[in-house]
This record gives sequence, structure tokens and C-alpha cells, in this order.
Amino acid sequence: MSKDLRLIIVSGLSGSGKSVALHVLEDLGYYCIDNIPAALLKAAVHEVHSGEGPASELLAVGVDARNRTQDLEVLPKLIDELREQGVRTDIVFLHASDEVLLQRFSESRRRHPLADSGAELRQAIDIERDILTHINNAADLIIDTSRTSIYELADAIRERVDRRKSDSLSVLIESFGFKHRIPADADFVFDMRCLPNPYWSAELRGLTGLDGEVIEFLDAQDTFSAMYDDIVAFLNRWIPRFEDAHRGYLTIAIGCTGGQHRSVHMAERLAAELRKHHEPVLTRHNNMEEHRLHPD
Repeated sequence: MSKDLRLIIVSGLSGSGKSVALHVLEDLGYYCIDNIPAALLKAAVHEVHSGEGPASELLAVGVDARNRTQDLEVLPKLIDELREQGVRTDIVFLHASDEVLLQRFSESRRRHPLADSGAELRQAIDIERDILTHINNAADLIIDTSRTSIYELADAIRERVDRRKSDSLSVLIESFGFKHRIPADADFVFDMRCLPNPYWSAELRGLTGLDGEVIEFLDAQDTFSAMYDDIVAFLNRWIPRFEDAHRGYLTIAIGCTGGQHRSVHMAERLAAELRKHHEPVLTRHNNMEEHRLHPD
């Protein structure tokens, strides 16, 4: 089988944005199949790849909890077999907090697919998390969409998934506020709350870590520079180890109290440094803007 074949498996909780992800991939030229039975994955790959034209080299499939449990359990093994045949395969798993999912279903008045069995909504979400455990554990990239806009999710699919070159490590540095909760998709978490806080300056309070006045204030702090130097040294030491382990994705979360000043500037400054010798390096700021996704 051609090593140019690219397969993206999109899975996750209902209401987390799976439909958005598949629509983005479809716009990028992928042949998309939603809600495919996991047992038919290998057959679908061979069928699509046997076609003609560039579309036969790009396939995206949605796999959800309506699959039989035994099929989901063996899915990681099927994917390993496809990779051994030369198929570039990424598993992207989307999820969100229970509170956010409950709100999205309430606002859209959509019915959860597992609630049809008579389970109430919160119970259905718990059942779905349990059913998808195997594919969640096997995921190459986990995206927490609790505070991610549909535009940010679309950018993540385009920049992190579609444009990731074979055998490259896609690094995301995201800022967040501890008062909103730690992002569940983070591999590393660094805490900026011990650093001087621009929030306590009336002139800086309404600005963000992207504004020049805040940047100037933070860069003048010896503790901020020391924290930056330590994190850079840590990442320069360990990112190559992730590359050696053939990891496709690495997510680094930088947190402060509100996710507006210190974490934002630190994330941007770290990204600029890493880009000098590594690509791709992306940034995302979780708590500067809020948009809502809607159930799939």
C-alpha cells in the first residue's frame, strides 16, 4: 500500500465537535465517512485507496460510541496493522467537561445518541466516556474543546493534523487560567502564578499578554526571565526525546490565575524561541475569548 495514504480517525464525545472536525477535513480534500463501524475500517481504507485521483490518498473517518464495544477494543490493533502497511494514521480524540456538554445539548435541544436507550443525559455522557476508553487511550492527539471556539478547533485540525508532516512532532503551547481549570489535553503544565501579576496595575488590568505594555512589564521582571530560561532549557532537553519516541503531538500548557497576562506572554515567548529550531510550533489562548460549539 502507498506510504502517501493519510488516514485521520476522528472520535470523541458527542457534543465535543466531531462534526466540525470532519467538515474541516472534507474541505481540505479528505474523503470523509462519518460513524463508520470500526470493524469495516480496513475495508474502507482499501476501497478508498483503490480509487483514482488525489482524493484516494486522503481519508478521514468518524468513529463513535455507537460501535460495538468489542470492535472498539480491537481498533488500536487494526490501526497498528494499517501503520505497518505504510498508512499514515492519526487518531484525534475530542472531549469536553460534563458541564460544557450538558450546556451544549441544552442550548441546541439535540438528543444524545445514547440517551435513546432511556438513560438521562448525564448518565449517557458517563456511559459514552466508558465505551470510548480504548480509543481515547490510543489517541495520538487529544483536544479538550471545553473552552475552544469552532474557529480554534478548525485551526487545530488544519494546522496540527492536516499540515503535520510525516514523522514530525507538532508542538502546541497553550495559555490558560487556573480559575477556569487545567486543560485536559496538556502533556506538560507550567504554573506562572508565582510571578508578578500585571492585573494589580490599573493601567494593565484590561490588557492582555499580547499588548506591548504588558510584555514590557513582564520582561522587566527577573523572576519572569528566570522562569522562561528554565522552561526553555527543559523543553530543549525533552522535545528531542519525544521525537525519538515518534510522538506526533506535544501539548504544553502555561497557566496563570485568569489566563490573560502572564501565561499568554510566556506562551508566545516560548513559541518564538522554539520556532528557531523546531516546526511546527503553534499557540492557543484558551481564556481570552469564548465561543461555543454545538453538539454533533
